[in-house]
Amino acid sequence: MPGFLLHVGATVLCAHAGQAQPTAPNPRVRVAGQPVVTQAAPYTVAGCPFNVSGAPSPCVTAQWVTAALRVRASGQPVLLQDSQALCAPNGTPLTVVVTQARVRGQ
Repeated sequence: MPGFLLHVGATVLCAHAGQAQPTAPNPRVRVAGQPVVTQAAPYTVAGCPFNVSGAPSPCVTAQWVTAALRVRASGQPVLLQDSQALCAPNGTPLTVVVTQARVRGQ
């Protein structure tokens, strides 16, 4: 399904409102003046308040499991607004809240 490409400036949150950021964006391809992010780049999550029965179990990292089928940067599939990711250690998803709205991929 087509969607807008993710870039470094996109707002991505875990299911508990922790802020997620890419660890290794692609420096060669840019949209809206910022590097795009590929499926190979894991995300780090900061500020996740999740706990289970009073014991903290925050989202720490996330790995993307779906990405663009047709668009690649440096040989890696780029991430789209509708790409899916799972957080570790609790398996909750990431949500793309805001991204650039000019370049679409599929």
